[in-house]
Amino acid sequence: MSENVVCAGAVNAVKELWEKRIKTINEDLKREREFHQRLVRIWEERVNLTRLKEKVTRENGRVILKIENEEWKSLPSSLLKLSQLQEWQLHRTGLLKIPEFVGRFQNLIVLDLSRNTISEIPRGIGLLTRLQELILSYNKIKTVPKELSNCASLEKLELAVNRDICDLPQELGGLPKLTHLDLSMNSFTTVPAAVLAMPALEWLDMGSNQIEQLPDAIERMQTLHTLWLQRNEITCLPETIRNMKSLGTLVLCNNKLQDIPACLEEISSLRFVNFRDNPLKMEVKLPPSESAEEEEEQELFGLQFMHTYIQEARRGADNSAGCVTTSATSVDTDG
Repeated sequence: MSENVVCAGAVNAVKELWEKRIKTINEDLKREREFHQRLVRIWEERVNLTRLKEKVTRENGRVILKIENEEWKSLPSSLLKLSQLQEWQLHRTGLLKIPEFVGRFQNLIVLDLSRNTISEIPRGIGLLTRLQELILSYNKIKTVPKELSNCASLEKLELAVNRDICDLPQELGGLPKLTHLDLSMNSFTTVPAAVLAMPALEWLDMGSNQIEQLPDAIERMQTLHTLWLQRNEITCLPETIRNMKSLGTLVLCNNKLQDIPACLEEISSLRFVNFRDNPLKMEVKLPPSESAEEEEEQELFGLQFMHTYIQEARRGADNSAGCVTTSATSVDTDG
């Protein structure tokens, strides 16, 4: 009996010893794998940094990272070693995400990541206080973070052809220097309140959205000189549009306008309009030009067309009023 106990104790001791050895070997193998993986990461980071450095150029005194038609689905942290960069220009790279560390590039003036597959804008974007241009057109962005309003130097924002953006945070209305905004080919149903509040906005493109009506508050946009609203569902224009005293270009082709309001004649700054492809009630023919040159310069559905249409509509309204007056007088006489 005692011999069996001793034998069992010896077996257990050997088993415990082997288990400790196996555990030690596994831990050593794990450390070795981690060390190997660390070496691979370091090597990859160095290779990526070398590749990135090859893409850095200098143009007009700016340090620019320029990559096009080359796959970079993500940007490595080694990019932080190029903190002197003033512009990123990455087009058609398949980039899926703007890295969170983008906010550490305090020298960035231009961030152009158009024509990629980016789905969101990180909140860290708000740390780029020197950023003047943010171009994110042709991506898959759905929302815009309110932190973007902290980019006080921003002058140009392009979010065209993201398809699903339908609103902007109210905070963006406080961007003090933003003059150029492209929101075309998205899902807006109206002009966002943030856009109406932008104090310096001069150029706005909201073409190819789903806008049915312009807000009366459009008159708040006193600095706006160019307004693109082509390919929407707009059926009428608000009377308050007459108060947009800086408006020089108004494009409304491919909408559902049935009339051109007379109040547009009160905008003395207006130099170019386009009403092509709207179901207007009246057919208007422009007066014949005196020369072939004038005829070539004459823009169909342009400013002259607008004035002629309004005059014809006014004349038609006067005639209708005259007919009503005549009828009323005839009735009184007969009576």
